[in-house]
Amino acid sequence: MDPDAEERRQRHALRAAQMYYLQDQTMESIARELGTSRSSVSRLLSFARDTGLVEIRVRSPHARGERLERAIAERYGVAAHVVPLPPRISDVDRLERVAMTAGRMLGAFLDSHMTVGVAWGSTMSAVSRHLAPKDLSDVVVVQMNGAGNTQTTGIDYASRILQRFGDAYGAQVQQFAVPAFFDDPATRRALWRERFVVRLLDVQQAMDVAVFGLGSPFAEVRSHVYIGGYLEPDEYDSLRADGAVGDLATVFYRADGSSDGIALNERASGPDLSRLRQVARRVCIVSGPQKLEALQGALAGGLVTDLILDEALAAALVGAA
Repeated sequence: MDPDAEERRQRHALRAAQMYYLQDQTMESIARELGTSRSSVSRLLSFARDTGLVEIRVRSPHARGERLERAIAERYGVAAHVVPLPPRISDVDRLERVAMTAGRMLGAFLDSHMTVGVAWGSTMSAVSRHLAPKDLSDVVVVQMNGAGNTQTTGIDYASRILQRFGDAYGAQVQQFAVPAFFDDPATRRALWRERFVVRLLDVQQAMDVAVFGLGSPFAEVRSHVYIGGYLEPDEYDSLRADGAVGDLATVFYRADGSSDGIALNERASGPDLSRLRQVARRVCIVSGPQKLEALQGALAGGLVTDLILDEALAAALVGAA
């Protein structure tokens, strides 16, 4: 689109949004004032919402979701946003609707001059498709863990997620082109001394916000890392023996949030969880009751500051506390 035409469209969308949301004018009256049709005003308002000119928040102090949010905040010390969903909904639709809500909320956590860490996985892939653009400057989006395995480099998959974040926020994208898991811990330690890896690790160290989902290795509905050829049967046995209940950016933890002594972590490319806890804002996006144990472990380990989850999982979390 011609840049001048795009600027005019944004200007008209902003004017229509101000009249509709701030001045309580009808679409008919806006159409008359702008000299256009009602359908054109509707498209302008949709454009304003989709591009982040307008952010809509719905709050109901008497809704079940509000009560669950308060209970989670009181018990776990995190800011929770509960996505209301019908009781009978498929796992695919549940993830999609939580991801859509998260994608439209994330901009509120971000500002110019920030470094944003992004994990990859089914949840983050879905979230990346629903990001509401926000006009920011000097933002860096950095990949939190490698994505390669014996079947693929993982570059295409991870880069699509990162690039959507980059496009939405006008950010520079920093990829982490290493395996998700190394065959030998010594190889990982050696590569972590290479200058190109040290540079990426320094970028990760500077994260202001980390955005991630949670993996659940033994749930019936498994995350991308567990269906994408990343782990062998003996590695599942090792995780079970070490008491792992979940992973964050392919780093595993137990029900109490501890991660020391889990053998597979010595070969993982994800961030050290003690360093991750130093990130000021850690946004966890998770859906489905099958993720309850993984979520409880992440909360016990202090890995989360902001939580976006569906109503059924929130109720299970509060009920299990």
